[in-house]
Formats: sequence, structure tokens, C-alpha cells
Amino acid sequence: MRKTLILGNKSSKWLGIFLLSLTITWAAMQIESTQLKGWGIKSVYSQTIRPEQAAEIVYEKLPNLPKENNYYSTETGEINPNHTLISRFIRYHKDFQRRSPKYRLDWKVTLADYLGVNQSIRESNYPGSTLTSNPLPQDIEVIRQLSRRQRQQLVDSLVEIYNPQPQTTNNQPISNQTEKTSPEETTPSSPNISQPGDAQLLAP
Repeated sequence: MRKTLILGNKSSKWLGIFLLSLTITWAAMQIESTQLKGWGIKSVYSQTIRPEQAAEIVYEKLPNLPKENNYYSTETGEINPNHTLISRFIRYHKDFQRRSPKYRLDWKVTLADYLGVNQSIRESNYPGSTLTSNPLPQDIEVIRQLSRRQRQQLVDSLVEIYNPQPQTTNNQPISNQTEKTSPEETTPSSPNISQPGDAQLLAP
């Protein structure tokens, strides 16, 4: 009877450990699944977002960027507040130059156009046909006045919008290497054994 009780207690203990590990694994899978779903939604949204919406996100992240949205519309005769510097920058990049919005290098090439070190921009090849005056000369001047840090922040923000990355979890097990000690640490070094003649070498 006593042996039966001991075996029963051990079985209950291992069953509890198994159920606990199963619960932890299921919870980790649920968290990862939720994160992947959220990333998938962001990825789809990034492919359909309009330049004006993307520009609004950029201005929320970088409120010190000039908007340059004081141009009059040819259709309404009123100022179009959504026709901003960044929305035109995005449209020129995507619609006129057909460059990918996912990669930093492509955005830097577009910046190089504005800085006059790559392809020259023509007014006929720039988003401004719906405005009473073409904003290209002023846009170029404003972009050139941005600091190097501001230009880098602009590129980073645009890549985050158009190429969102899934968040990685830190649920990886600890490497066994950190738990092991090297042989050099575990093996004590043997003392040097004196050899004949050592006393003569040390003697003055």
C-alpha cells in the first residue's frame, strides 16, 4: 500500500509538470500568433496606404519637418492642406520614378535627386499639376536645408511605414554554453615542479 501511494504521488507530480509545460507552450504560441497576425495587417495596410496618409504618419513622428502645404488648388481655388512636402516627396518617389518604398537605398536615391547629385527633377515630372504654382523649386530648397539627421529620420520613418517588420520575441532558451564552464576554468593548473639546476638559474 505504501509503495502504491508513493508511485501515485510521483505520477501526480510528473503529470502536473507536464500540464504546466503544455500550458506555457500554448500561451507562447498564442502570443506569437497574435503578433504575426498584427504584422500581417500592417503589411497589407502598407501596400494600400495613400501618400497623404503616409505623410501624416511621418509628420506625427517628425513634427519639426516643414509641411509646405500653403499652395492653392486649381480646382477649388483654396489651399489644399493635404498637399504637403512629404506627400509630394512620396508621390515623386513612387508614382513618377517607380521606385520601391520598402528599401532605404531607394529613398536615399530620391533624396539624391532633391540634393542635385543624381537625377535632375523637372517640373513636368513632379506632383504639382493640381496646384496654381508648382512647388518643386521650394521643395528642393527645403529638402536641402534639412540636416543630415533629419533626412535619415525621414528615410527610417518611410521604411517603417512601407516595410513593417514583425516583432521578435525573447522566448529563446538560454544557450547551454552559458551554463558550461570551459576546461581551463574547471581544470586546476598543476604547480611547476622544480627541475635540477633551477636554483643556479635564479641565483645572482
